[in-house]
Amino acid sequence: MDWPSVLTQHERWLRTVAFARLGEAAAVDDVLQEVALAVVRQAVPLVEVVNVAPWLYRVTVRQCLLYRRKCGRRRKLTARFATQVPLAEHDRGSLEPLHWLLADERRGLVRQALERLPCRDAEILLLKYTEDWNYQQIARRLGISHSAVEARLFRARARMRAELAVLEVSGVTR
Repeated sequence: MDWPSVLTQHERWLRTVAFARLGEAAAVDDVLQEVALAVVRQAVPLVEVVNVAPWLYRVTVRQCLLYRRKCGRRRKLTARFATQVPLAEHDRGSLEPLHWLLADERRGLVRQALERLPCRDAEILLLKYTEDWNYQQIARRLGISHSAVEARLFRARARMRAELAVLEVSGVTR
């Protein structure tokens, strides 16, 4: 199988899946690099081409979990080091911008609400609304049924509305 072309074909939606799970654009590149390595190093080659998308989805989710574990270890190591060596205080006020436009503020609240959602909910909402996929495309790529996609989207939208209401984003009705 021509893995570079397969990965190129699926890269965009795999990026969305990784972003939904990690929440950091910089981390997505690292995870997709690990996905590519895992795909190339696979022990048992895929026989059916039909199963490529769900398989890539599972590989991506696994690599996201491994990345988060690695980051957690790094944070613990950094925290342990920070307690041993005192760091200079930084001026926190200089790191934040003075003025935000209303649209940027709302976008930030939506991102915050998205981060508070379970990974699966954020993932399916991003695939639906950023990739503009229909239910069949989502079902095919995630390896689930059409009705499962409907149910997940229904629950994810309800949870998103609830999170936005908690954050008091205007224009959201429960």
